[in-house]
This record gives sequence, C-alpha cells and structure tokens, in this order.
Amino acid sequence: MGSKYPRSMRGCLPLWILTLEVALILVFFFFTNYDSSAKNQKKLMGTYGAIFQDVTVMVALGLGFLTSSLWRLGWSSVAFNLIMLALGVQWAVLLDGFLNQPSFGNVVIKLSRIQQATMSAMSVLISAGAVLGKTNLVQLALMTLIEVSAFGTLRMVGRQVFYMDDHTSMMHIHVFAAYFGLTVAWCLSRPLPEGEEKKDQMATSPSLFAMLGTLFLWMFWPSFNSALLDLPNERKNAVFNTYYALAVSAVAAISTSALTHPRGKINMIYIHNAVLAGGVAVGASCHLIPSPWIAMVLGLMAGLISIGGAKCLPVCFNRVLGIHDTCGVHYTFGLPGLLGGINYIVLMLQESWTKNPMISYQVLIDTGALSLSVATGLASGLLTGLLLKLKIWKAAPPAAKYFDDQAFWEFPHLAVGF
Repeated sequence: MGSKYPRSMRGCLPLWILTLEVALILVFFFFTNYDSSAKNQKKLMGTYGAIFQDVTVMVALGLGFLTSSLWRLGWSSVAFNLIMLALGVQWAVLLDGFLNQPSFGNVVIKLSRIQQATMSAMSVLISAGAVLGKTNLVQLALMTLIEVSAFGTLRMVGRQVFYMDDHTSMMHIHVFAAYFGLTVAWCLSRPLPEGEEKKDQMATSPSLFAMLGTLFLWMFWPSFNSALLDLPNERKNAVFNTYYALAVSAVAAISTSALTHPRGKINMIYIHNAVLAGGVAVGASCHLIPSPWIAMVLGLMAGLISIGGAKCLPVCFNRVLGIHDTCGVHYTFGLPGLLGGINYIVLMLQESWTKNPMISYQVLIDTGALSLSVATGLASGLLTGLLLKLKIWKAAPPAAKYFDDQAFWEFPHLAVGF
C-alpha cells in the first residue's frame, strides 16, 4: 500500500498554497508592469544579469543542499527550500515595490528589484534551517510571508530612520534570520521520543550533498556581498575581502575541527557551517576594509567562533533553553553576523574619527541598527512561532515523525505507508 498523507494535509496544502498563488497572480496583474525606460538595457542586463545569476545559484542550490545533511530529510530539505524561495521572491518583489515607491501606483519591475527580492527571500531559507523537519509545507509558506514582510519592513526602517544604504541594510539579513529562526524553533520544539534521536543525525551520502551546497555558497558569496554596491572600487574591495575571509575561515574550520577531536579527526558538520562564517562576518564591512589582513583576521575569528558554537551551543540550547537548531543557523549565521555588525561599527568609528564631529551619534546609530535587527528577528519570530502552534495546522508532523521525509513524500517502493 502506498504512503498515506494525513487527511488535513490533503485539505490544507492545495487550498492554502494555490489560493496564495492565485492572489499573487491577481496582484501582479493589477499593480505591476515591466520597466520600459530608455536606459542601456544591454549594459544593465550584462551587469545585473551576471550578479543575479550568481545570487540565484547561491540561494537555490547553495542553501538548498546545505540543509540536506540529515539522513532521512533530504527530499524535504531541498524541495521545501525551492518552494519557499519561489513564494518569497514573488512576495518580496511586491512588498519592496509598495514600501519604497514615493506614491501609490503600479510597481515597476526591474532586474535589480528581482535581485533584491531574491536576496530578501534568502532570510526565510536561513531561518528554515532551524525548523526543518518539524514543520509542514503550509507552515513554512506562512512563515515565508511573515518573515519576508518583517525583513522588508526592517530594511525600510533602516533606510528611513538610520539612513542606511541598501548594502548595509541587506547585510543584517544573517542576524535577523538566525534569531527569527531560533525563536520559531523555541516555540515549536518538542522532545523526540525515545529511540527517534538517530533521525537527527547525518548520513554519508546526504552529507556529500550538503558539502556541495557549502561549495556553491563558498564560490558565490563574493557576488552576494558585492551585489548592492554601485561604486566599482567598493565592489572590487568587497569581492577581494570576502574571498580572503572565506579562505581563512575554511582553513581555520578544518584545522580547528581536527584540533578539538580527541583523535584529531575532522567533523563534517563543523565544516558545513564554519567554512562559510568568514563570508557572513565580512558582509557589512567588506567594502570598507582597506587591507587584506583585516579581512583575513575577521575570517579567522569567524571560523573559530563558529566551531566553538558548534561544539558547545547545541548542549546549552537543547537542555537549558529547549531550542533545537536543526542545521546550526546560530553558529553559521547568527554569531558570525554579530561579529560582522560589531566590526562594521568599529570601521565606521575609525573612518569617522577625523571627519565627523558627531562620532558618538554615528556609533549610536550603527549600534541601534544592529540591535533593531536582532530585536525584530526575535519579536517577529515569536509571533510566527505562536501562529504556527495553532491547532489549525493539523498536518504538522508528530514528534515521532520529525526529520522524516515519509511524513510528506510518497515512497512507492515501501510496503506500508505513513
């Protein structure tokens, strides 16, 4: 007999997802149109097209495969990430247009707007790493809408209140998404039944796919960090500094992983996370760093912090706080993101020391922007977690079926179903 889905899954999934998609199509029909300006479209497509392709590969393949290391959750990890990305980009294009145009009217769709929407949708893919295996697709779709809305509003406030540019406001995505996901995980976490803990373990073949995702992210992260910079010199510095930070964090991750093991062996889970920490940490300040050694030191610190977090934080989070971070988003994105935010404040302080007489005000503004990202992530994550706990989501998998593709996917070769 084939796999049987829960009754509420058949009722909720098509109804909610298709209704949402029809609503998005109607909004696009009435309120959007393509850019028809007389600018050099060939040049724009050449510039933005290459960056857009890099960012899309990074988000779709990189984050999709990065979360596929659990031995019974490979299908859900990759496919659910794709669906969240598809929904998130559509909603982010509309939201960004409505929030940022000076007057009410049709949203003009440009390639740059789709690129920023893809980067904004990355927030929910990061957060989903903390709750994958414990939520169904309807819950993840609702989470996508709320988180993309919260992050879009956060960026708008950052630009209008803290006078942040697009690049800096976007680079707070790591901190915001990490603490959003952790708060949702705290709301949803339930202890696994005895004997089910092995599902939350990594298998060899899925781990290779997760390493493939890490490699995609590692290769394309310089494009992500430089995507929203306009000046050629700033973009060049961003690419160089991101590459140096990633290179050093990769070396630090592999060597530190072997150092912390009693027999000197390398832990693949640590490598998945810590190798990318340098790119996260250098994001906000990548265009401001004047010398490679600063980026390299930052990558070293990020790699060490990520390995230390992977070694110590799961015990603290699981036993003390009751938070189960499925893919380690806290020490992959959260802690390195905080390090990057602090580094940005220090570099701005150094740059403004002789130029800006109101230096204390500038430090206050930068600190407030970083704190607002954390606070918004925590508050919106708490709201989302409470919504996802409502009883209307009857198709949410029971704790015994956490981290199991059989809760959602058909396996024709199995004799008995779920």
